[in-house]
Amino acid sequence: METYSLLREFADSWMLLFLFTFFIGVVLWVFRPGATETYEDPSGIPFRHEDKPAREGEADAKEA
Repeated sequence: METYSLLREFADSWMLLFLFTFFIGVVLWVFRPGATETYEDPSGIPFRHEDKPAREGEADAKEA
């Protein structure tokens, strides 16, 4: 069996199954109970300092 055919067969079967399982795992990880607290702060990043730019050191102090 030539290399292309072997890799194509692998990609069509096991790799597809692996990638689908990985995708479902990531979706379940993100929507798990308790993940809300983890993602609440990053979800507001675009809306921080909407009226004025952040002062120097302000963002760093909040992260620490």
